[in-house]
Amino acid sequence: MREMEFKMEREGLLKEGQKVRITEGVLPSNYYYTIDPSLAMSGNYPFNQRLLAREGVVTAIRELERGFYVTVSFEEA
Repeated sequence: MREMEFKMEREGLLKEGQKVRITEGVLPSNYYYTIDPSLAMSGNYPFNQRLLAREGVVTAIRELERGFYVTVSFEEA
């Protein structure tokens, strides 16, 4: 089981327990991930921390001063 955090700009786009699909983006030295359709975005991850799964479940949503943060749990083989 792997958990990742995503930043969501507006409240109410996702809810706990919701299944989500992930799109992978590639930068010159990192990967980043987006919850489709562009609901939330991860930080950058080095190549050795690449996410293998493309579907996950929202396990938590937190509101902080800088926005909403969504925790998604993935099952990776």
